[in-house]
Amino acid sequence: MSTDSIAAPRSNSAQSPKYKRNKASHSSFEMFAWLFMRLSGVVLIVLIFGHLFVNLMVGEGIHAIDFGFVAGKWADPFWQIWDLAMLWLAMLHGTNGVRTIINDYAERDRTRMVLKTVLYIATAVIIVLGTLVIFTFDPCPPGAVIDLPSFCPVP
Repeated sequence: MSTDSIAAPRSNSAQSPKYKRNKASHSSFEMFAWLFMRLSGVVLIVLIFGHLFVNLMVGEGIHAIDFGFVAGKWADPFWQIWDLAMLWLAMLHGTNGVRTIINDYAERDRTRMVLKTVLYIATAVIIVLGTLVIFTFDPCPPGAVIDLPSFCPVP
């Protein structure tokens, strides 16, 4: 039997380059990010399966989904909050996952910074626009006379 040992990855051996990033802070951000991924994943499962059940199984199923169906759902504050929670948690959960991938695979600090900046800007834009759509959606716009949902007052 041989007693040769294999060097640990990223050790200071001749075949393996030195791991260059240093731990700049001793904060517990990564622990909270890890915990957020687990908790948000569980909450997202409930939100998504509830969303799918209501949209696909209750009533006429997929055949009932149209502009009026969504407008009717968003007329109720409960469904606005439900969809808002689903949007925010899904975006933050996904952003945290992509942030982890960027940290793992982007080797240069500048590349990592640029990628995370683009990620955070895209996330903020989608969250802001999605929130605005959920809370400012008007299914009965003033001046419209055709193709209004049945619950809109006739002008």
